[in-house]
Amino acid sequence: MMKISLFAILTMFVSPLIADPIVSGFGHTRGGELVRKISLKNDGGMRVEILTYGATIKGLFVPDREGVLINVVHSADSIEEYQKFNAAASVIGRVANRIKGARFELDGEIFELTKNSGKNSIHGGKPGFDRVVWELESSGTTDAGESVILSYLSKDGEAGYPGNLLTKVSYTLNEKNELRIDYHATTDRATVVNLTNHAYFNLSGGGTALDHILEIPSVSYTPGGEDSIPTGEILPLAGTPMDFRKPTRLGARLEKLKPAMSGYDHNYVLPEGKGLKLAARLHDPASGRVMEVRTTQPAVQLYTGNHLGHRAVCLETQHFPDSVHHANFPSTVIRPGPGYGESAVFGFSWK
Repeated sequence: MMKISLFAILTMFVSPLIADPIVSGFGHTRGGELVRKISLKNDGGMRVEILTYGATIKGLFVPDREGVLINVVHSADSIEEYQKFNAAASVIGRVANRIKGARFELDGEIFELTKNSGKNSIHGGKPGFDRVVWELESSGTTDAGESVILSYLSKDGEAGYPGNLLTKVSYTLNEKNELRIDYHATTDRATVVNLTNHAYFNLSGGGTALDHILEIPSVSYTPGGEDSIPTGEILPLAGTPMDFRKPTRLGARLEKLKPAMSGYDHNYVLPEGKGLKLAARLHDPASGRVMEVRTTQPAVQLYTGNHLGHRAVCLETQHFPDSVHHANFPSTVIRPGPGYGESAVFGFSWK
């Protein structure tokens, strides 16, 4: 998974209050590109900060049961730090998660991808969408809430993928304390797409995430083989330590996982159906914060920040990993035409 520097770990929940203007500068990349920060807010006190670098959620400030506002996602305070590690709450593409052998066949042609995870490709290869500056298309207030739209044109052959892919991502914060992410992509040639946001959440704002209570309404998962790449099987969760159909403390069953695993890194198959559906519900008893995740996508990846000592948890709404190699998985192939469209909603409440 993504690696984060010690400095970033120490500063990930620290960010100053910001005022108008809503759009401000956030420094320049090593290549001299200007990075902008956009702040969204609602009347309930929530605030979201979005960077054009990686279409990243820099801060997601949520009140607790006492009204205390704190950032619940990993972040850093400078563009220099974001470029030193893979930005934790960025948009991941063209293809989230792993592709075996960093290659795939599409319409009779073999495409070789950049290898950035041993012999495999992960999270879009190099460069991934989390490592580029997106175009700020618009920001402002809509009927749905305060919103920003970012776009990125991934040219044919970038990281080995075919087709010129134009991706647009919108973030909207509404008065129901929901952050909605809408993904849309179009191509001029058949290609593969699987977009997600890789936010690391800690609803306490720090400390361990293993005391969070998790619920995932899934009855099956895609087991991983070598390098955690799916074998192609879809197996039941019942009777396994990965079953979170009943709300369960994240750390309650770690010792029952395979000895080689330091925590969860599993793809959960969600119930079929059109429109938004529940993917996960996360509760922090200490602060009272509750996060409910809904998505149009067929799966959610649970990752317990294992390389961070379980300081946070990821709930990545996505298609199945390595789908391009498994005909029984929902397809990630798109072609010229209407293109790709998926959504995720992160709703917050308190108890």
